[in-house]
Amino acid sequence: MLEVNNLTKTFKDIVAVDNISFNVEPGKIFGLLGPNGAGKTTTIRMILNIIKPSIGTILFEGKPFTKEFFNIAGYLPEERGLYKKSRVLDTLLYFAGLKNMNRKSAITESVKWLKKLEIENYKGKKIEELSKGNQQKVQFIASVVHNPKLLIFDEPFGGFDPINQQIIKDILLSFADSGKTIILSTHQMDTAEKLCSDIFLINKGKEVCSGSLSQIKKIFGANTIRIEFEGDSSYLNSNPSVAHIESYSNYAEVQLKDNTLPNDFLRTIINKININQFSIIEPTLNRIFIDAIKGNSN
Repeated sequence: MLEVNNLTKTFKDIVAVDNISFNVEPGKIFGLLGPNGAGKTTTIRMILNIIKPSIGTILFEGKPFTKEFFNIAGYLPEERGLYKKSRVLDTLLYFAGLKNMNRKSAITESVKWLKKLEIENYKGKKIEELSKGNQQKVQFIASVVHNPKLLIFDEPFGGFDPINQQIIKDILLSFADSGKTIILSTHQMDTAEKLCSDIFLINKGKEVCSGSLSQIKKIFGANTIRIEFEGDSSYLNSNPSVAHIESYSNYAEVQLKDNTLPNDFLRTIINKININQFSIIEPTLNRIFIDAIKGNSN
């Protein structure tokens, strides 16, 4: 398990990360989420000891980080860093060597991953000769080729088409099934919702909310309904019981004000539009993200 305790980082007068704590359990995908500039990347860099925290401790499997730790950690940064003039296999062997893999094992594992991601035929090509998506595959392989216990992925789906995004999602789920400790940082809330068991939402360096996704949905979703209807829904926008509404062609997702019961709201609209379905729903992670960040910013 990864334990982050009272982590703080200041740069002169700027507090980039402000006293945050969380645990990442093995066998689960942990979502580290937040808007741009929230402190996610700074947190990741402190976990990996790229920068030192001003205050706080970080433990992995109950122990402080040592040099040996870096051989069991894998990191895919948002900003890519491949040597464009190098050949694909040489690049992977170089990164594997940095993780103390012997050359024979590095070749075996690199070729295995190239086959898995269907780019074995490119192993002799230079990085610059590959498409953006295939370069991203090489970068992904470089982060996992040494079979790390701790994996940190920062926007791992960038540059991939939907088919390859699904391949990477399946690989991440297989890592979780094998008991690895995984942090996923992404702006793709629909993807995070499908993959993450637990989330930590950060804004302006501070915790906004954290816990299991199911618990957080209960907190934020106590008064959200979905209405499928026929007719003009403009009346819903001006209804005094509505706190927020997202309207589509034949349905709407409505967040009611705290003091409004769904049954009472139904009575106010039943004669205004033809209702085909009326149901209480859990909010999407995207809705939670927007509402939590707006509330934190006020």
